[in-house]
Amino acid sequence: MNVIIVDDEEFIRLGIAKILSKSELPVHIAGLYANGMEAWAELSKLAPGELDVLITDIKMPVMDGLRLIEKVKEKMPDLPVIILSGFNEFEYARQALRFGVTDYFLKPLDKYELCQALWKLYHMKEETAPEDHQQVVRGQEHYVVERIRYILEKEYDKPFNLEKLAERVELSPSYVSKFFRQQTGSTVTDFLMTLRIEKAKQFMADFPKLKNYEIAGMVGYSDPVYFNKLFKKITGVTPKEYKERN
Repeated sequence: MNVIIVDDEEFIRLGIAKILSKSELPVHIAGLYANGMEAWAELSKLAPGELDVLITDIKMPVMDGLRLIEKVKEKMPDLPVIILSGFNEFEYARQALRFGVTDYFLKPLDKYELCQALWKLYHMKEETAPEDHQQVVRGQEHYVVERIRYILEKEYDKPFNLEKLAERVELSPSYVSKFFRQQTGSTVTDFLMTLRIEKAKQFMADFPKLKNYEIAGMVGYSDPVYFNKLFKKITGVTPKEYKERN
């Protein structure tokens, strides 16, 4: 997914590039430019299809974002464009919307919203891609799900925090919940709960002298009563009954 970033503030250009490079998005930063003129000098050389997304500021010197978008849309009418603007630049943003921009974000930029917008564009692009290329991409979705699973399996005994988990995979908490369920058929919390109970069963088998409250703590539950209820809900028997049967 080739992306060009245009903003006259260097720390914003580099900040967006850093966000995308650390995300799970299959992104290639095709260029970073300080104004519309610099960006257009390179964009004018590209053929339709060589660029997937343009992220541009609205108010810039030499050539502003409006003029850049206008010229780009003449050459690449279907190119998705994401615009950035300050609170006092609504009129610029309103004009940009007439050119058919895809998304509009106020500064300071929310990195979760940006990544979510790019994921959406990425999936839309793949829906129209050849079948063999789409297979290479699921692989990508599979990788994201597997990374979430890996984190949970490695840290199942620690307090669960959806916001921190989402931050580690560079997605919003709501998107993580929705995406994980779509791909696995299970919510993140249900997956973690089942994982913890399976770990508890292993501890019971390997260390039969451990007390229930000790096992509860080892799999991430500080309340042994709550642990007992979850254990019975999932296995159909209490921890004590499970030990006796096994």
